[in-house]
Amino acid sequence: MNSILNNIYNSILQTSIWEWLAVVSSLLYVILITYKVLAAWIFAALSSVLYIYLCYSNRLYLESILQVFYFGMAIYGWFMWTSDDDTKDVTVIQWPLKYHIYNILISGALMLLFGYIFDQYSNQANPYLDAFTTIFSLMATFMVAKKVLENWIYWIIIDAFSVYLFASRGLYMTSVLFILYTLIAIFGYFSWKRQFNLDKTLIDNLP
Repeated sequence: MNSILNNIYNSILQTSIWEWLAVVSSLLYVILITYKVLAAWIFAALSSVLYIYLCYSNRLYLESILQVFYFGMAIYGWFMWTSDDDTKDVTVIQWPLKYHIYNILISGALMLLFGYIFDQYSNQANPYLDAFTTIFSLMATFMVAKKVLENWIYWIIIDAFSVYLFASRGLYMTSVLFILYTLIAIFGYFSWKRQFNLDKTLIDNLP
């Protein structure tokens, strides 16, 4: 056990400046997004650019493609949130159960498809796990931009699996980041839940 911890500790010390920058900008994005701060999308774009390089270099091709999508969603999120008069008090919405069923079925099918393709025709590392985190992250990111409350439940699960995914490729600092992501996602859910309940109470009390 001590040898494993020492290996992780030494690997973190050897973390490249690019991974440190990616980790810090990603962490700032998640923290700011929980408070619905517009500048979060700037850090989302920066971390995406850095992780495109890092993931591709470590043969996480699906993850690098995901980061390209993240970059586009950062731009989309910026324009979506700037269309609101007050980005700190934007309305949090809740999806009906059928939307989540559709999402899980469609995303699950795509996960199996892409996992199989990259398993058979590339040297992709952990193809099915990478496909899982990639495909489900696409919808979860869209849900963030649309301020859907349940996005945080998706992220709790995705981030927990991502801890192992990045550790398996030697990106230990990023793995630690995803541990923090998991904790922040839990906080984010309860923070947005309070906002949702407050908005619902105000609407219900309208004359």
